[in-house]
Formats: sequence, C-alpha cells, structure tokens
Amino acid sequence: MQNGVLWRKEARLVKKLAEAKNIDSATALSIFFASNTHKLLLQPETGLQLMSDGYILEDLLNELR
Repeated sequence: MQNGVLWRKEARLVKKLAEAKNIDSATALSIFFASNTHKLLLQPETGLQLMSDGYILEDLLNELR
C-alpha cells in the first residue's frame, strides 16, 4: 500500500476511534500510535492494510478493552 493511502487510512481510523470513545483527536492519535493494531498495520505481510476501516477499528477497540 502506498504511504499516502496508508496515511489516509490511519487518519480515518483515528477519527473513528475519537468518535467511538468520545475523546478528542489528539488523545485518539496517541492511543492509536501506541497500539499493537497500529504496529500490525505498518507490516504489509499481516494483511491488515487490506481490511476495511470498520474491521480494523473493531480490532483496535478489542485491544483497548
């Protein structure tokens, strides 16, 4: 996945995380970058980059529980 496409996916995920957790974007960004889901998203071999935003968000929310 090209860096620009991945960057936009990350931005959408941070926005959706902020909405789901009712937190501000800066806090959501910090949580997202510290998560294991983000680490996996950066590794193309995991295939996570190919999953929908909703799927990845659900994975992230499960990680945070």
